[in-house]
Amino acid sequence: MMTGNMDLASISGVLDDLRHIIETSRRDAVRSVDFCRVRMYWELGQRIVEEEQKGELRAHYGSYLLKNLALKLETEYGSGFSLRQLERARQFYRTYPIASALRPQLNWSQYKMLISIDDEGKREYYECESVRNSWTGRELERQINSQLYERLLLSNDKASVLSVARGERLPELPSEIIKDPMILEFLGLERRPSYYEKDLESAILTHIQQFLLELGNGFTFVARQKRLQLEDDEYYADLVFYNRLLRCFVIIELKTGKLTHQDLGQLQMYVNYYDRTEKRPDENPTIGILLCTSKNDTAVKMTLPHDNQTILASEYRLYLPSSEEFIREVNEVKNLVHSEQTPKG
Repeated sequence: MMTGNMDLASISGVLDDLRHIIETSRRDAVRSVDFCRVRMYWELGQRIVEEEQKGELRAHYGSYLLKNLALKLETEYGSGFSLRQLERARQFYRTYPIASALRPQLNWSQYKMLISIDDEGKREYYECESVRNSWTGRELERQINSQLYERLLLSNDKASVLSVARGERLPELPSEIIKDPMILEFLGLERRPSYYEKDLESAILTHIQQFLLELGNGFTFVARQKRLQLEDDEYYADLVFYNRLLRCFVIIELKTGKLTHQDLGQLQMYVNYYDRTEKRPDENPTIGILLCTSKNDTAVKMTLPHDNQTILASEYRLYLPSSEEFIREVNEVKNLVHSEQTPKG
């Protein structure tokens, strides 16, 4: 005969299983409804384009057609079938003319953002990453607004960025994941001349989910203020992560001022410590990232070995940059790289 405790344990296990079934079914149902909506707008777009192509003066006929269709449909079915929505449906079909290529993991809100991207490679990148990382609509919007794709292109070529996004290969270098600059607008910190590093660290841990999203694929949080004992001296690494794609530890040091060569030396010591005491033989060398408000790239290169692949310096911003600001920075980086590659004399 089973005891009361055993009955309770059994019931608890079954209850957990039933909850999982219910929650999974609900998620699947929502996803199914969302994709039905996606297919509906695709079919609306297809039918509109087919009808437009019958007209001799396409532009004039298309405008006349959409206005009249919207007038009727919006009256019958609501704002989801306004002129603007029908225009989006038409654009959706033209952007994704093959129905079997539609992703059931994406909803209509996400597709609306994707079709607003003119660059085909950029659009494919966000589409692949949204599916692979199960981004919500809000997360996708944030990544587009923070210009994630463009930031990766600052240190990688387009082909390598897309091949990783498509899942054709795993990232091999830290630069394929780590962004410079990093955008930390979600921390909610004021843009003031100075604040304590502990405030920055606390804000990151409070918003750890968003910080992991900004860091990129494969990161897992390991420790905060990790104590490192070197004989009679103690040191503390600000943040430690592990990246399962690069298969290595990642140590992040936070600096609320301009980067110095002493900062790089300290981080190198932490990286050496992890490589010699924590890293397993089958894992890759530890990576160190210095997050700072500003840096001298030339000084960084002169401080670190010529073949350095494990110590990175990345600036962080507490606000989303405008497109104009980012274009200006991209051009500055390109000019710097060009000047370094141009033979002197």
